[in-house]
Amino acid sequence: MTSPPKKPRPAISQADYQRLSQFRYLIRRFLEFSQIQANEAGLTPRQHQALLAIKGFPDGGPVAVGDLAERLRIRHHSAVELVNRLAEAGLVTRDQDKNDHRRVLLQLTPLADDHLADLSAAHLDELSRIEPMLRRLLSRQEES
Repeated sequence: MTSPPKKPRPAISQADYQRLSQFRYLIRRFLEFSQIQANEAGLTPRQHQALLAIKGFPDGGPVAVGDLAERLRIRHHSAVELVNRLAEAGLVTRDQDKNDHRRVLLQLTPLADDHLADLSAAHLDELSRIEPMLRRLLSRQEES
């Protein structure tokens, strides 16, 4: 059995490797910042991500557990466990969807809104710090 022929790949320059490396470094740096901020707020990084996913859901529509699983890229049963912990912490409420009783809809509590507002302000500030570096990286990619 022979393998199918590989597609020819474009030439990758040292500058390309450096841009990719720098991009991954900036992402990791931002994620580390985010983890520290969440922990200082008394949340796990995953809880913070869940609150943000619920609050920032496209069109502000109702968020079901399955939607949360998709947004966080986790399995449905993992999302259920996460929602259970969020509910126990007083951060989300669950309501049955009136149109589809199989779906559970999630809503943030005022406590979650408060945590998320503080965290989001800090994250937006950090993004503004790394934005110039990201812009330089992305504009260089477009020039290639």
